[in-house]
Amino acid sequence: MTTMQAPAGRTSSTDVQHVDVLIVGAGISGIGAAYHLQQEQPDRSFLILDALDTRGGTWRTHRYPGARSDSDLFTFGYGFKPWRGPSIATADEILTYLDEVIEENDLAGKIRYRHRVTAASWSSEEKQYTVEVTREDTGEQLRFTTGFLWMCQGYYDHDKPFQPRWEGMDEFRGQVVHPQHWPEDLDYSGKRVVVIGSGATAATLVPAIAADAKHVTMLQRSPTFFISRPKVAELAATLRALEIPDEWTHEIMRRASFVQGEEIHRMSKEQPDALRAFLIDSMRPLLPEGFDIDKHFNPTYRPWQQRLAAVPEGDLFTALREGNASVVTDTIERFTPTGIRLASGEELEADIVVTATGFDLSVFGNVAFTVDGAPVDFTQQVTYRGLMITGVPNMAYVFGYFRASWTLRADLVSQFVCRLLAKMDDQGTPVVVPQLRPEDADMPLLDWSDPENFNPGYVMRSQHRMYKRGDREPWTHHKEYAEERTLLPTADLDDGLVYS
Repeated sequence: MTTMQAPAGRTSSTDVQHVDVLIVGAGISGIGAAYHLQQEQPDRSFLILDALDTRGGTWRTHRYPGARSDSDLFTFGYGFKPWRGPSIATADEILTYLDEVIEENDLAGKIRYRHRVTAASWSSEEKQYTVEVTREDTGEQLRFTTGFLWMCQGYYDHDKPFQPRWEGMDEFRGQVVHPQHWPEDLDYSGKRVVVIGSGATAATLVPAIAADAKHVTMLQRSPTFFISRPKVAELAATLRALEIPDEWTHEIMRRASFVQGEEIHRMSKEQPDALRAFLIDSMRPLLPEGFDIDKHFNPTYRPWQQRLAAVPEGDLFTALREGNASVVTDTIERFTPTGIRLASGEELEADIVVTATGFDLSVFGNVAFTVDGAPVDFTQQVTYRGLMITGVPNMAYVFGYFRASWTLRADLVSQFVCRLLAKMDDQGTPVVVPQLRPEDADMPLLDWSDPENFNPGYVMRSQHRMYKRGDREPWTHHKEYAEERTLLPTADLDDGLVYS
């Protein structure tokens, strides 16, 4: 092996490994992509690279107490593998499911952990990418080449969560932690804990730690819609009691979930006031007597303009009823040595403050892309059906649904990419790139997300770093599963794509 000059303590290798398809990310999307590729394109070589030390992506990095899904697992599970567990599952249960997929499909040998992709350079002359990789465990610099790059790394920055700074934080004598970087040895027993946030993470954490902490306060700037869900769906339990095959149960439960989700989405658009009343009325009997539901659980936005936070068995409401937890809706004036002072003048005493303030979107894992030596500015490019990017050849990405399980779209995108690769083979064209058509010359380039459609904080504060969308097909994205499940499998592979 020939080596080149490298920084002290690091090695640099000129050995280059080539594969037909290089998948970035060994989470839900990447493992699903590998399965589909192996099944539908068995003659193609591929590898999965992941910066983490094991599989799972989000389910590996989110290790805070109670970490779980907020989608039902019959749709969050893959279409090709039945889910046999509870409808709402813990992170560990999801990781076990992924382990089964890896083992059953002999994928372990295709995954390289602690391989962080830092740069991807496309050469039109060579018709391939050169991908620069850093070994996280050794510091070694590696290089891969590939004819097709499949970005399955997820949509947020795993290393740097969104962490606001408030005046006085340095004076606080307690501990401040973010759920994304939860310390394994954090002892919250008998402690006063304030959880800043009102989304799915806060709703998970509060009941998970309330029994052991002295008291837990969920401090929110504004309310979120919550909906109580059973951990084990009654229909699933009935089907299993009847010894219906797992494959049938899985499909029946998926279809039941589709119908329910579509109905809620329809109401959010056509009857938002009725849906709001339904959600509020569903929560009311589960809350303590006299609880100010309009102040704490009645958001200003319409239902489904942000995600509905699922509460398994109403555990958050149980913690509130039992007095182990409380909700405060206010803004933070500053931290004090012993807690947090609010704009109202109230002070919340705390030993531990958990900033469940969310995350920041990451554009393709912050990988530096170049095409023929020119850096790619994704903010000036346009999405193609929410799975490719104009001007970037032979690259696909996975971005799931906002209002339905991520995996539903991961499966659809995987099928689309395999169909695209087959077409490229059939016509002998090794290169494909999305390109605006002549009729798109005057098309307005719109922000990545329409705030009238979906407007949580992590989306709104990241618009400036994301790619654009158009006002017509195939330059749109963020559709609903009800539409895409028939649209993507039949999409015209010549519309908006240029082959060479």
